[in-house]
Amino acid sequence: MALKPYLIAGSIAVATVAVALAIFFGVFYSPCSPAGNVSVDDDPAQGPECAPVTIIEFSDFECSFCALYVNDTLPLILETYGDQVRYVFRDFPIASKHPHAQKAAEAAQCAFEQGKFWEYHDILFQNQDALDLPDLQRYATDLGLDESAFNLCLDSGKYAEEVQKDFDDGLDYGVTGAPTFFINGRRVAGAKPFATFQIIIEEELAKASSQ
Repeated sequence: MALKPYLIAGSIAVATVAVALAIFFGVFYSPCSPAGNVSVDDDPAQGPECAPVTIIEFSDFECSFCALYVNDTLPLILETYGDQVRYVFRDFPIASKHPHAQKAAEAAQCAFEQGKFWEYHDILFQNQDALDLPDLQRYATDLGLDESAFNLCLDSGKYAEEVQKDFDDGLDYGVTGAPTFFINGRRVAGAKPFATFQIIIEEELAKASSQ
């Protein structure tokens, strides 16, 4: 028996609403993303996706203050809070001050492609005075990456647009220098001491526990 036209129309309407809701909740709603209005994009991250605190850093591999944070503050945050914190790294290479930062950021993305972002990230910050192209290639070799694939990735500029997108997003969020952090959306500019981060993280954890 053929379905009546009004039943067909009703079914289509219900299906349309269902699809719209699925898209909305799948794309715009993330119960495990307490990052405020700052996108984590698809950038490298440490820690559980559903951690109560998300720290997003906009950083520059040639920036000495960024290295200070990586060496002195980040280890304390990760050691103190463990799985309570998700840390996301986004690029903000300031070409006017740091001519090697853009290519270093692209190289780190090429390492990310091979599952070695954080190892490569650490090497770059430990060797900020050696970020020429041969240096970037040598670090990949030292980490045991596929040299041909890495060099092709870097030489082709495969991730140039990705790095630029991070930079543009940072500008949209009001970032004017590196490092700049967003802790559940709360902005912290500069390589502040651990105590500064601790105060905000504790406040955010208290909020999460009261919900």
